[in-house]
Amino acid sequence: MSESVEEVSGFAVMGLDPRLMNALGYKDPSPIQREAIPVLLEGKDLIGLAGTGTGKTAAFALPILHRLRSVPTDKPGVAVLILTPTRELAIQVAKAVKTYGKPVKIEVMAVYGGTGYVEQIRSIQRGVEIIVATPGRALDLIRQGKLPLDAVTTVVLDEADEMLNMGFAEDMDAILSATPKDRQTMLFSATMPPRIEEIAKRHLRKPVRIKVANELPASGEVAKVRQTAYIVTRDNKSKALGRILDVEQPASAIIFCRTRSDADGLVDVLTNRGFKPQALHGGLTQYQRDQVMGRFRSGKADLLVATDIAARGLDIAQLSHVINFDLPTDPDQYVHRIGRVGRAGRAGVAITLATSREQSGLNQIERVTKQKIVIAPIPTAKDLNVSQIDRTRQQLREALAKTDGLNDLRELVGELGQEFSPTDVAVAALSLLRAPARPEDETDFPPAHDNRDSRDSRDSRDNRDNRDNRGFRQEKSRPGTNAVEERSKAGRRTASHGMARIYFGIGRDAGVAPRDLVGAITNEAGVLGKDIGSIDLTDRFALVEVPHALAEYIVETMQGVRIRGRNVTVRTDRPPLQSSKSEGRVPLGA
Repeated sequence: MSESVEEVSGFAVMGLDPRLMNALGYKDPSPIQREAIPVLLEGKDLIGLAGTGTGKTAAFALPILHRLRSVPTDKPGVAVLILTPTRELAIQVAKAVKTYGKPVKIEVMAVYGGTGYVEQIRSIQRGVEIIVATPGRALDLIRQGKLPLDAVTTVVLDEADEMLNMGFAEDMDAILSATPKDRQTMLFSATMPPRIEEIAKRHLRKPVRIKVANELPASGEVAKVRQTAYIVTRDNKSKALGRILDVEQPASAIIFCRTRSDADGLVDVLTNRGFKPQALHGGLTQYQRDQVMGRFRSGKADLLVATDIAARGLDIAQLSHVINFDLPTDPDQYVHRIGRVGRAGRAGVAITLATSREQSGLNQIERVTKQKIVIAPIPTAKDLNVSQIDRTRQQLREALAKTDGLNDLRELVGELGQEFSPTDVAVAALSLLRAPARPEDETDFPPAHDNRDSRDSRDSRDNRDNRDNRGFRQEKSRPGTNAVEERSKAGRRTASHGMARIYFGIGRDAGVAPRDLVGAITNEAGVLGKDIGSIDLTDRFALVEVPHALAEYIVETMQGVRIRGRNVTVRTDRPPLQSSKSEGRVPLGA
């Protein structure tokens, strides 16, 4: 006598359409699914605090699909709008929803920037029930009248805090304001900064709150993720990483960099060391990104060198190593990165390269994650040699197990054995396999200072305190106001403590919004949106607050960057000069 599915499946008792459960491929719901699905099936709004890997996509997709087929509607058109921070995540979510919805024949499509409008508009006009979109492209289509929202019954904000970090807060507000007031709204976020709380208060109706812990390895799996940090000077980072990889020999790894230029430079260094790396960053077209991921997944590339934003939403099955070429700016980011290894009980390695000044950041990560990060010395030339010998030993053992059919080589060994000892013949043969020694492989790295017990600097604390208090200031110009007057007005406010201001020679007259500036800085310099302070936006220019320690680096990185199709002057802000006149200040020209 067989047990019925309803008696063993946690999904069945929720009342979901049986066809949806058949498409899942598993029977037991995750914590977020177990708590969210019943609430969403009742049509209630929901705030779900959950990170990547918790199963939140199915948590909101299954109730949406069920209600689309069980609750009749007389309005044709787009019924569900799902917003995600990146096109990779939009594609990933759309693919998952399409898979879940296949048995009930739901039309799903992804809409994102970086591609033409024509085909996306045609698909919407042909008829689609669920759209998964990035906020910028969705808002563009809405304003063009190409994405009608009058039939929308459900809106999902997926990874809302990341959309905030990327400067999409105003877009989220505008999109939610344009949808029907009686819609069901779901907000999923790893954290709840004040700006997201404000959006939730304005647009959600008596939401049910659900919280699921961050994706840390289970207690039995902690030891399977080896977490190691190496203290190294910035100038030696690339060479040190090459040495570490030579010793580790990862089967497949993702290396996180702060900027696209770091990623491209690192690819060159690693290629010269014999690895097969591929860069993934915001400078690639969608076709190029697909090519890169295809090579990585097929094994034609063994290292993926990526910026955080470019890697957002990537679905990579089996990684052996995650490497932080730059220390993450907050513990949640670290947890998200290392959560990509050690899954399903598999062993994994998480490696971080940090300068001596960044060790307080390592201490903070340990406090939040309650896991030890071992500080290890950079492998020496001797360590590298031992690693190479161990690897050769293993290769020989594997080759000795497959010597059938090599009689011609046996004859050669026998012939040489008449002139030389068998040991000398074997050593000479192995020497042919060894790669020529590189000068850097014969020297060791100078020791870096170990400041593990140092406290966070005052500036670092102030910067963290300011992360969630960023505000956008748009200076309103009077008719006839010139650039000098605007500069004087915007320049009256000094930068916050621990912050510096950067001048961008572009403003509202060019159609620029705060999100354009935040997006440019996060994409080009790799700085998290939450680390960007207030933005003073005028008709002709903008002043953006950034952490003082990163100001020169950001200015250097942003040289030659185009915003809204224009070349933009970027420099550190020059505040107005003091004057002896009663006005107190004489503005510099913009």
